[in-house]
Amino acid sequence: MFKLKFTILLVIFTTLGLTAQNIMPFYNCGQLTGDIKTVKTKVKTELKAKGFTITGGYYVANKSSMYVLTFTSKDLQRTCLKVKERGIIASNLRVGFEKIGDKVEISMVNPKYLFLGYLRNGYDANKTVLDKVNNQTIQIMKSFANQLKPFGGSVKESTLKKYHYMTMMPYFDDPIELETFSSFEEAIATIDKNLAAKKGNTKKVYKLSYKSLKKAVYGVALLDKEEGEAYFLPIVGKKHFTAMPYEIVVTDKEVTMLHGKFRFAMYWPDLTMGTFTKIMSTPGNVEDTFEELMKK
Repeated sequence: MFKLKFTILLVIFTTLGLTAQNIMPFYNCGQLTGDIKTVKTKVKTELKAKGFTITGGYYVANKSSMYVLTFTSKDLQRTCLKVKERGIIASNLRVGFEKIGDKVEISMVNPKYLFLGYLRNGYDANKTVLDKVNNQTIQIMKSFANQLKPFGGSVKESTLKKYHYMTMMPYFDDPIELETFSSFEEAIATIDKNLAAKKGNTKKVYKLSYKSLKKAVYGVALLDKEEGEAYFLPIVGKKHFTAMPYEIVVTDKEVTMLHGKFRFAMYWPDLTMGTFTKIMSTPGNVEDTFEELMKK
């Protein structure tokens, strides 16, 4: 009887272990010979051919050796817009290009990781569409790459839906409120004006705006040499540079951003506390930078 009970328990725990799947934030998609301009043009062409829209791109930290391309699709936008509480952030996917010697290494934010972290239970409600987008993107990258290896730290899928770094740290549901304007139109006009002026050493990478829904999302490059990407990426791990740019969300009159202690931890989930403390000022620096973009 004891052996029978032990066997049953072993089967149960084994089954639970198999269903509790882990996921990583990035894919290393291998290397291609050439320069960044040539390789990213090939990827852009293929993405467009498969129905995706290129929303932006930039050299991360102003370095010619690192470039991030952002893209979306109509299905992805429609799905993300249905998910309340800043689901719109998940509407932009990212692929990165790093020049290493005479080759360009391609990396990509794992779309499913992004969906689970930003859409949370909205992923389950829209699984068919989101899995299709995920699979399409992976197939496109496979058509270029000689590999597709996940990297960047492992998180359980169920944990990612309610992710936070540790006790007392912020969740996705704990955004920072940057400003409340008199209208959606004023918010957009103010942010557009300040991004055009490159306030806070920023740069607009992408913008998706839906006037009828009074929703918008911006991807903003943080280009300050002392406090921006050039400062924090070498500390936390620049192989994760495809996590950039950082997002700003406009919902009606309110402008918010994800808390840095959530967002950095989500894209660097294997970050040690020792390393995290080295960028202790960074979440506040990002907030201060974005406050500059709110000034009328």
